Amino acid sequence: MPVEKGQRLKLLKIWEILRQETDEAHPMSSVELLKRLEDIDIKCDRRTLYADIQALDESGYKINCVRRKTNKYFVEHREFSMAEIQILMDAVQAASFVTEEKTKLLVDKIAELAGSRKAEAIKKNVVAFNTVKSHNEDIFGTIEIITQALEQGKKIEYLYFDYDTNKRRIYRKENKVYKVNPVATIFSDDKYYLLCYDDKHGNPSHYRIDRMAEVKVSSEDIVPSKLSELCSIQKHKRQLFGMFTGEECEVAFEADNSLIDTVLDKFGFDTRLSTRSDHTFSFSAIVQLSPVFLGWCCSFGDRLRVTGPEKVCNLLKQFMSTILNCYISV
Repeated sequence: MPVEKGQRLKLLKIWEILRQETDEAHPMSSVELLKRLEDIDIKCDRRTLYADIQALDESGYKINCVRRKTNKYFVEHREFSMAEIQILMDAVQAASFVTEEKTKLLVDKIAELAGSRKAEAIKKNVVAFNTVKSHNEDIFGTIEIITQALEQGKKIEYLYFDYDTNKRRIYRKENKVYKVNPVATIFSDDKYYLLCYDDKHGNPSHYRIDRMAEVKVSSEDIVPSKLSELCSIQKHKRQLFGMFTGEECEVAFEADNSLIDTVLDKFGFDTRLSTRSDHTFSFSAIVQLSPVFLGWCCSFGDRLRVTGPEKVCNLLKQFMSTILNCYISV
């Protein structure tokens, strides 16, 4: 092995060992470090080790030294704090779109960010969420293809399916290939969606990414639209309920004070709230009218009331009347 290449490898391994196996509470002595290098067939002595560590430190790889009779070294800085790593691992565990197999792989990768000493301890502390995991292994590949299409300014093509009672895929529109202009991927209600529009209407559509199959980048360029210039995907998400699109409308509400947190969580902290009484407040929000929105309004019982416009009040009355008729006829 050429000297220069061997020197680069030695520096890399010194950094790798210290980064993975040390922290402030567990420094490694020069004797231990030399032994670890010897175990992987890298020759080094105490004199050159000091020079190597100094070279790494001067190159921006911060290595702390505890000066004793035998010096000890450790790497303190991590890209993520322990709490941040724990949050990332919990998020993967809780995500239903990540399969069981992929969950285990990602948890192991994230744990290694804390170094090998703490990785196992962190994994033992992972919360076991009661999450129904997806069986679709293709979702990560699909997201990668969508990202590639967005980078290249190309449309994407795919098949879209539902499941029947036998859990078999039934492709919509008799196996028709969808061809759309992608805008972004959106994570909502524990699912990933593709936000897109077609050439004909230009209206926003959402498709669950785990229901897309045979996805590929089209040779056709994206056709510009006002939707492709959305200034805020977050603003668009706040208007939606269950990722169902509909007519955009500003709706006025009156609600019990117990729903203040719920309203701010849904519509954002910049939502203007006005006191109506000691127990109620009013607010307005731009929403997209859909059955899911109407169901959301009904889910709070008498604690939330739509006060306008009249057409939305009438939609709610029809919605509730239809549900009531289902039970009257039983």
